[in-house]
Amino acid sequence: MLEFNSNKNLLMQARYQYELQDVEEPNLYRDIFDYQSIPKVPFNMRTVPMDMPEEIWMTDTTFRDGQQSVSPFTVDQIVHLFKLINRLGGPKGLVRQSEFFVYTEKDKAALHACQDLGLKFPEITTWIRANEKDFELVKNEGIAETGILVSCSDYHIFKKMHLTRRQAMDKYLGIVKAALSRGIKPRCHFEDITRADFYGFVLPFAEELMKLSNESGIPIKIRACDTMGYGVPFGGAATPRSVPGIIYGLHHYARIPSAQLEWHGHNDFHKVVANADAAWLYGCSSINCSILGIGERTGNCPLEAMAIEYASLRGTTDGMDLTAITEMADYMEREIGLEISPRQPFVGRHFNVTRAGIHADGLLKDEEIYNIFDTKTILNRPALVAVDATSGLAGVAHWLNSYFRLKDHHVIAKTDPLVVAVREQVAELYAQGRNTVMGDEELEIMVRNCDVERYERLIFHKSR
Repeated sequence: MLEFNSNKNLLMQARYQYELQDVEEPNLYRDIFDYQSIPKVPFNMRTVPMDMPEEIWMTDTTFRDGQQSVSPFTVDQIVHLFKLINRLGGPKGLVRQSEFFVYTEKDKAALHACQDLGLKFPEITTWIRANEKDFELVKNEGIAETGILVSCSDYHIFKKMHLTRRQAMDKYLGIVKAALSRGIKPRCHFEDITRADFYGFVLPFAEELMKLSNESGIPIKIRACDTMGYGVPFGGAATPRSVPGIIYGLHHYARIPSAQLEWHGHNDFHKVVANADAAWLYGCSSINCSILGIGERTGNCPLEAMAIEYASLRGTTDGMDLTAITEMADYMEREIGLEISPRQPFVGRHFNVTRAGIHADGLLKDEEIYNIFDTKTILNRPALVAVDATSGLAGVAHWLNSYFRLKDHHVIAKTDPLVVAVREQVAELYAQGRNTVMGDEELEIMVRNCDVERYERLIFHKSR
């Protein structure tokens, strides 16, 4: 049977109806995941077309998946971070939702405090276990949408839950029907989708969910969860690991609208951002993230990374306040005590700091030579030079200009006597055996010792 597709203006073959394959033995893809070696990436060279949705956005799981990996946040900390997430998302709500627990009194207090802010975005959603009591919790808190765990790989169905595929599907559909009967929007978390039998379980289950969605008139969302970080973004890669294949299949075969598709990735193989990009590019509107990528094991997709990716792919920030990223990172380190890798992109202390003397010389001549973009304007993070044994005159000059905020005709050249004097003191320290980077306070003392009058003028200029 053929159908005319008005979007593509072509006759398209009608979709194939996938049926559940209720196998007796689990399909564990032992040729890919033998457990005794690094998981393999199979290719079948079947490529699918990119299908970027008209609208794309991010959602947040900092207070659910993220919080499970760090010391529990206080209510005040959650409220502060929630406000920063709102600022980052901007007036269009590009951080569309934020996910909360609802089990403890502290969970509820944090949820209520964020509700009381009256912010349109991010919308507060929850994550619950699939039982009657939890549904009532969601309903009582006035929450419109909740996540429900529906594990979809045979690792979980057979080995963890001790069910058959048929039993698992029947159980899941019953849970979703219970949510719909209470007027709650279900968001079905397809756990471990990158080890699941895509055609034998994932698609048949997704098609059944779309039937329920159409019958009830309530949009059912599907969160494709790359629980172990096995997903790959490569064209021509085969399922179950192909992110393009998974998203294309859910969107094209199960006919799930892009707005009802969400990707939730983990970073076990350093691919979390590339996989999230692939999910967007191949038809998924929503990427689930956490601040700084905190979460189970290697963590979730970093919220700040996807905000930058959004601007890269769309060519606009669409009203996002990217300076909120810097404030998030500062707050997480200062108030929550989370240690951020100094080299972590966009948020690490050294992400836009150079040490090499030749690089410092380039920064001094034109910052654009060695800085990825205008980090001061976009992130409120000026490019810096770390002064150490290798910095040279250019490094000291750049530090002076940055630290004392010197511009235009006030800029100090690397040949300036003050630069030479400070560099000599730095070199002497390292000749005596020092092996750590110089701190700002140390360097300021050196400047004062070299030329007190000039130091006082520089301090006055900085304070203006």
